[in-house]
Amino acid sequence: MSTSICVYLGARPGDSPVWTEAAAEAGRTIAEAGHTLVYGGGQLGLMGVIADAALKAGGRVVGVIPQQLVDLEQAHPGLHENHVVSGMHERKAKLTQLSDAFLVLPGGFGTMDELFEAITWRQLRFHEKPITLINVNGYYDGLWAFLQQGKALGFMPNGTFDGLSIETDSARAIKAIESSH
Repeated sequence: MSTSICVYLGARPGDSPVWTEAAAEAGRTIAEAGHTLVYGGGQLGLMGVIADAALKAGGRVVGVIPQQLVDLEQAHPGLHENHVVSGMHERKAKLTQLSDAFLVLPGGFGTMDELFEAITWRQLRFHEKPITLINVNGYYDGLWAFLQQGKALGFMPNGTFDGLSIETDSARAIKAIESSH
């Protein structure tokens, strides 16, 4: 069964080749598994890397990008579809609408915003889509520990963690997503 997988990740490349290698691996893995990559529609940083890798592997790639970023010439020109929206709130809603699951690679504040909104929407039952973090090089160790602490202290309900997982690589992450459907 083909799944549309929304990937949240950095619009910057980070400071090590390990980040770009992980993004390229994720793009290839999604495409080779026959799934559709849905992402932020940009061509910069890890966003461009994942899209290029998925396209090169023959995958279908769909973007969602705010008009302001198109105006700054940051839209990826080679996508199958690139939905242009008015702003970031509409972008996140459209990404959620177009996707069956979420995959989260390393990124900055935008990635964290998208991750936490996806978790919150799942907690509130606005969707029941699985969310998987790829913990490249221990990037999410501190965040995962923080989330576990929040759960232990009673601020994050146990049920919030149903459908939320952390894996070490793309192959395991895709298997986790596939097994949840």
